[in-house]
Amino acid sequence: MKLSIVNYGAGNIKSIQFAFQRLGYEAVLTDNPKEIKTADKVIFPGVGEASSAMKMLKESGLDTLIPQLKQPVLGICLGMQLMCNHTEEGNTKGLGIFDVNVKRFSNAVKVPQMGWNTVKNLKSDLFKGIIEGDYMYLVHSYYAENCNEAIATSDYELEYASALENDNFYGVQFHPEKSSKVGEKLLQNFLDL
Repeated sequence: MKLSIVNYGAGNIKSIQFAFQRLGYEAVLTDNPKEIKTADKVIFPGVGEASSAMKMLKESGLDTLIPQLKQPVLGICLGMQLMCNHTEEGNTKGLGIFDVNVKRFSNAVKVPQMGWNTVKNLKSDLFKGIIEGDYMYLVHSYYAENCNEAIATSDYELEYASALENDNFYGVQFHPEKSSKVGEKLLQNFLDL
């Protein structure tokens, strides 16, 4: 199986590659459109700031390529947020794959949300074998609003979409590569799609 990780300067790449290695797969970091188009599965990672990340996607033309992909695509953290319509972070227009906006948590809670949180309202094959109330690891100051495309939610100040699905596109706010056995199960489910 050919796995491509979209390379646009976003962090957390090594931990994602190691997570797939543990599952027996090599995930190749690339910004080559042909490589990304011909991959069996595409991972769209992200740690960083939305407006500068979107600028890098535009400079490489990946902003037009990603929404056209036909194979399963998994957006992680900022990757998922950039797949939404708009994020308040840097007042950034997203790729519009998920019909939802990304907002900032208020100062009523500690921001960023950092650490383990439960996932619930699980609705997709992505969560096969994962049970309501299992914990995932998160680090984020912004969240996707709860919406029709939510396939999991979490609570922090309010209930928000911690995972999204639209056709062949999946997004998770948490870091499956840092979420122990449960995160590994989710990555395996993504490979099995």
